[in-house]
Amino acid sequence: MLLHAALRDGHRNSHLGGHISNEPRINERIRVPEVRLVGPAGEQVGIVKIDQALQLAREGDLDLVEVAPMARPPVAKLMDYGKFKYENAQKARESRRNQTNTIIKEMKLRPKIDGHDYETKKGHVVRFLKGGDKVKITIMFRGREQSRPELGFNLLKRLAEDVQEFGFIESAPKQDGRNMLMVLGPTKKKTEAREESKVDRDKRMADRAAAQEADRAAEAELRARHQAETAAKPPKQKKRGPADNMDPDIDL
Repeated sequence: MLLHAALRDGHRNSHLGGHISNEPRINERIRVPEVRLVGPAGEQVGIVKIDQALQLAREGDLDLVEVAPMARPPVAKLMDYGKFKYENAQKARESRRNQTNTIIKEMKLRPKIDGHDYETKKGHVVRFLKGGDKVKITIMFRGREQSRPELGFNLLKRLAEDVQEFGFIESAPKQDGRNMLMVLGPTKKKTEAREESKVDRDKRMADRAAAQEADRAAEAELRARHQAETAAKPPKQKKRGPADNMDPDIDL
C-alpha cells in the first residue's frame, strides 16, 4: 500500500511540475544525440555525438556539463564539475562578504549653531564618512529664521568644505519646508573603509604589543643590573661591640 501511495504521489507531482533543479545536466543525464563540444581550456571542438563526448570526458577524468541547453545543438563543456561548483561557491561567498548595505546617517543642525556644537557635529559627520556611510545634513529653521535661508546654505557650504577630505556633496542643498537638506557621500567605499579600519586596528595592537615587550625587556634589564651590583658588593662587616673585646676565658 505504501509503495502504491508513493507511486501515486510521484505521478501527481510530475503533473504539477515537481521540483525544478537549477543544476545543469551532466554526463549521462544529457539526453541528446549530439552536442557542440567545448574543451576544458575553452577551445571549440565542434559538433560531436554524445557517446563520443562522454568518452572524451572519461578519458580526461572530467565531466561533460551542458552549459547552453537551449542552443541547437546544446553546448556542452568538458570540466571538473566539482571544482567548478566549489569555485563558484567561493566567489558567491566573497561577493556577499563585499556587498555593502547603503546606510544614511543623519545629522541635524541649527542655522545659528555655536562654534563648540559645530565642531562636535562636524566630528560625528567625519566619523560617519570615514566609516563609508552617507550623511544627510538637516538644517532646522524656526520662527524668523525661515526668512533667511542663506544662513542654512552658508552653513552647509562651510561643512562640506570642512569635510571635503572624507566626503563630497552627493545631493546639493535644497529647501524642504522648514528644513534645508544636503547629502554627503563618502569618498571611500564601505569595504575600503572597513579594510583601512582593520589595518589601523592591527597596527595599534602591534604597537601596543611592541611597547609592552619593550617595557618587559627594560624591567628585566633593570632587575639583572640590580642583581649584578648586589653580587659585586663585598659582604658587610659585623660591627664589634664591647662584648667582642672581652677575653673569652674570663668567667663573668
